[in-house]
Parts: sequence; structure tokens; C-alpha cells
Amino acid sequence: MLIYIDGQFLPREQAKISVFDHGLLYGDGAFEGIRAYNGRVFRLMEHVDRLYDSAKTIDLTIPISKDEMAKVIIETLRKNNLKNGYIRPIVTRGVGDLGLDPRKCEKATIICIAIEWGAMYGDLYEKGLVGVSVSVRRNAAAALPPNVKSLNYLNNILAKIEANYKGGDEAIIFDTNGYLSEGSGDNIFAVKNGIIITPPTLNNLRGITRDVVLEIAQSMGITVKEQNMGYFDLYTADEVFVTGTAAEVAPITIIDGRSIGTGKPGPVTRQFIAAFKTITETEGTPIY
Repeated sequence: MLIYIDGQFLPREQAKISVFDHGLLYGDGAFEGIRAYNGRVFRLMEHVDRLYDSAKTIDLTIPISKDEMAKVIIETLRKNNLKNGYIRPIVTRGVGDLGLDPRKCEKATIICIAIEWGAMYGDLYEKGLVGVSVSVRRNAAAALPPNVKSLNYLNNILAKIEANYKGGDEAIIFDTNGYLSEGSGDNIFAVKNGIIITPPTLNNLRGITRDVVLEIAQSMGITVKEQNMGYFDLYTADEVFVTGTAAEVAPITIIDGRSIGTGKPGPVTRQFIAAFKTITETEGTPIY
């Protein structure tokens, strides 16, 4: 495995950053998760745009252009001879001192990792995931906007820890106002009477896969409503599914011990799983 760090491709055991990098010291930076399918990078520029938006929000200057970042991602895949994989571009604030002041960091650090990646949830795409609501609340948008895909992921990790202890495959996180936010690493959708509802993206990440699902719904003539949601909307849904770059489209069939709908992945969810697979097999930026 070769990992890109600031212009060099280094073997995994040699790929290191300074202990004074603010990405390590303070979670000060941004990242993306991107997928490659069949020799193409899916929605490459959408992910690059979101990376730069995250950096802009935290006043982090990325020292290369978006086109150059896209080339780094492609070249990392090439160096590792990958046609299918998961890519993690990371931008940290860079090397500074033990103080908080980001002005002490002269230049951002750029890292890109690419690995083989299969179905994240294995056979659970057929059986369905177990979701559990957690006591951890999503960061308030006025504190650390969930739209920023920052290196400080403790909020998500604490939710995942609680879900693990409760025996769930995925955490279901609410915000400080009691509204449904998202999973620990994915967006949430519910289906009720043929209509899809999902929370607005002020209190959750503006998912790229979420956008693809909205496009699929429009092409199928399925109504989608973005609205605030609570426990009631999940427990009484006919179907619930989550979306994310790593998770793709995955059904949730149990939430807090309650069966959702029939207790099996529903027909609408299955439609979206199939449609998403078709899109990822035919779209994308060529690697080679």
C-alpha cells in the first residue's frame, strides 16, 4: 500500500506525520470518504467540492487546487492498482505548536489513502440492520456544524460506542432540540405510505449518497419530503434505510426493539439499493 503525503507516495509503515500536527493534536482538519467502482471514481468532484467547503468553513486553506486534489485521488488509486476501493483524502491544519492558535500552522498537510473495500454491512443488506437511538446528541449547528466533515469525529464515535453497548448495528442520533439527525456515519430516510421523508440537512451531513437517492426518487416519481422528524416517524414507518458512501443504501429493520414495517427490507428500499448499484456501475471519473 502506498499513501500520499504532501507530494510523496510512501509505504504504509513510512507514512507518518508530525506529532505537532494540529490534525492529531486537536482534530483540526477535514476529510472525505469516496468510492471507486469498476475503474471509476463515483461523484469525485462533488466530494472534492464538499472537502473544500468543509475547509472553508473552518478557515483552512488547502494549498492545492480542486483539480489538483482530484488528480491526487486518482493517482493514489493508480499507485495502488485499485479499480474498486474506498479513498480517504485528508487535510489537516498542519504542523504548529501545542497552542490552539491555527496561525502557528504555516501550511496544511494533505494525505490520501486508498484501500480495497467491499460491502460494509455484509449480509445485513438482505436481513436489515438493527438501529438503536442513543443519548448522545448531535453537535449543535451553531457550535460545530454537522455539515463540516471535520477530523473531530468524537460526537459520532461516542454515538457508535453507545450503539455497540446496546447491541445495535448503527446509532440513531437526535439533535439538541429532539429532532432526528443522522446515524453515526450515514443519513436516514423513512418510507410511509409510499412517501419518503428525511430530515433537512442543517443538523446532519449533506451526504453525497443522500443526493443520489433524491435524484433516484425524482426519476421514479416518488415524493420526498424534507421535514423535522422524531421517534414517532421512525417507529411507525413502513421502511427505514440509511445512506452513505461507505454504507451505500442499507435497510434498517429493527429500531429500539421495534420491527419496522414487516421486519424485512421493504420494496422501496430494495428499489433504491438496485438503482444505486446500477448508477455506481455506470457513472464516474475514469481512473485509468
